[in-house]
Amino acid sequence: MYSERQQQIIDEAVNLIDEKGIQGLTIKNLSKKIGISEPALYRHFDSKTDILLSILKDFKEMAIILGNVLDKMEGTTLEKINLMFSSLLELFSETPSMVSVIFSEEIFKNEKILKDGIIEIMNLHAQTLEKIIESGQADNTIRNDIDKNHLSLMVMGSIRLFVKKWDLNNYSFDLKMEGKKLIAVLSLIIGI
Repeated sequence: MYSERQQQIIDEAVNLIDEKGIQGLTIKNLSKKIGISEPALYRHFDSKTDILLSILKDFKEMAIILGNVLDKMEGTTLEKINLMFSSLLELFSETPSMVSVIFSEEIFKNEKILKDGIIEIMNLHAQTLEKIIESGQADNTIRNDIDKNHLSLMVMGSIRLFVKKWDLNNYSFDLKMEGKKLIAVLSLIIGI
């Protein structure tokens, strides 16, 4: 659990990345935005990397919780897929700046610990979706002629591209409403 000040730092770091890109996230900019000195900021986090790791840790915890909810959920395969992606679209719709962090490869490419963190989150979502798809293939509600890994990649890639398009177009359409349409189309493609 974070202190109130740590949460403020994390939230403002996400906002700075959204506004100025990763290059705009500096300790100097962050301390100025919060209204504290740079040494005061370092009392809460050792580095910019630690701040980014905290953001990823929160997103990883959300992925674990969502996976557990879907594991215990009674419902069809397609209902579970719908809930999984509707939940993520709702999160992004409520916190658009999170898209800039989670979908910004330049943040993670050159820093192994951050890269490993984002890979872990991606793998958690992929494992959750693959498990759901595998169950649907077993009960013949999801097509069996395509490997679960490829179906998962197709669905996740479509959702990712869709969210990134929304982000790059300055949130010019209703992410949740249009997302429901995309999820329905994806369900038709992967279902039987």
